[in-house]
Amino acid sequence: MQTYELSAIVIYFLIVLTIGYLSYRKTMTADDFIIGSRSLNYWLTALAAHASDMSSWLFLAYPALIFTKGLIGAWTAIGLIVCMYLNWQLVAPKIRVATEQYNSLTFSSFFESRFGDTTGLIRFFSAMILIVFYTIYISAFLTGMGDLLTSLFNIEYAIAILIGILIVVPYVFTGGYRTLAWIDLFQGCFLLCVIIFIPLYLLKGVGGFYGISKSMQAHHLTQSLLPDFSSTTIVYILSTALGWGLGYFGQPHIVTKFMGIKNVSEIHKSKWIGMSWMILSLGAATLVGAVGIPFFNGFLPNSEELFVKMVKMSFHPFIVGFVLCAVLAATINAMSSQVLVLTSSLTEDFYKRMFRPHASSKELLFISRAGVIVVGLIAFTIAIRKTSTIYNLVNYAWSGIGSSFGPLVLLSLYSNRVNKYGAWAGILAGGISAGIWPYFTTTISPMIPGFALSALANIAVSHLTRQKSVENASE
Repeated sequence: MQTYELSAIVIYFLIVLTIGYLSYRKTMTADDFIIGSRSLNYWLTALAAHASDMSSWLFLAYPALIFTKGLIGAWTAIGLIVCMYLNWQLVAPKIRVATEQYNSLTFSSFFESRFGDTTGLIRFFSAMILIVFYTIYISAFLTGMGDLLTSLFNIEYAIAILIGILIVVPYVFTGGYRTLAWIDLFQGCFLLCVIIFIPLYLLKGVGGFYGISKSMQAHHLTQSLLPDFSSTTIVYILSTALGWGLGYFGQPHIVTKFMGIKNVSEIHKSKWIGMSWMILSLGAATLVGAVGIPFFNGFLPNSEELFVKMVKMSFHPFIVGFVLCAVLAATINAMSSQVLVLTSSLTEDFYKRMFRPHASSKELLFISRAGVIVVGLIAFTIAIRKTSTIYNLVNYAWSGIGSSFGPLVLLSLYSNRVNKYGAWAGILAGGISAGIWPYFTTTISPMIPGFALSALANIAVSHLTRQKSVENASE
């Protein structure tokens, strides 16, 4: 039976690698590799922004949340949908124009130019935050991929992770930004079809929505988004919705997708395509979790295996292989985008800024590709130690990155009162507070205090140092 599953996966990834090879020939410079020379159409931009966001979290961690908590867990999806819409509205058009104006390829280079920081500290602090939290993020994806491949083929966890690295590195290495955009388009369409088809196909077998309702009632799971008005419920809803949603404003692997569109005037088209994809995929993932309740009679030792086990128990192995390629696709989309952002930061913010300011495009392209290999090896080393659930790892990394950069992105685009000192303070305050918050409490998401403290630090320190900033500018 494993032969059928393996055959399906091999066929699928031959298609993916073919797409990568075709786009490889167009990647000639570092600008091509990092930002696609700002030449993407609105379809590519839409699916690149959204498909690179929804990792295995969409298939594994989020349905598990619905399975264990009921419909109140859907506030996670609501928060994501609302804030991603605001991201398209408030950030996308302005960041596209501003980064081209400053000739910036990365977050940190934009911040440096925007605030006139000649010390290199913005780049340094930004790179440190990305290295810390993205390695945790990438390790979470590798954990999900390792679990999936172990479940499918009964292989050792370490070997499963190594296979994941060997899948991701080659096509990031070959094509860069444009390659990932084309692969995101293909895989985004594929995984959307899968995530919608599976719960609808299984719905009748569990008694339809009536069967779900009866099972949720039997296992004391809430069937309402707002089961009561207690302070505990309100805090949970706000923490869940804002704890995830606010992160969108500061995620480089998502926001940089806005920077690559060819025509700013077409961003509104990308917005509606991307938001439609997001609403459908999250709605279907919610249904996956709900269907799983009667399917497993409310009990599953590892709830994050919900989708995988439902598929394996319901379809022929060859179909199982293709269906579970969607989980791999989601994981690879997100992980490869983050590897690209991280290696871009290492190339632009460390190598070029600190060691070789006059490096040629070919030299920088070589360093970028070498960085992909190094990041892959580091991520493999971290993922070997399976320390937490996918949901918790992703939430921790998402909060750290979103808190560090989200307020600064918004303030840099909409305020002239923030200076480089405030930017330094905001990046550090957001990252450190979100990083240590879970060690004190898990009731409130680290995103909320981290985002608030980062915004406060940006504004307060900029205000306190405004005279110094003016003096430096006049010198």
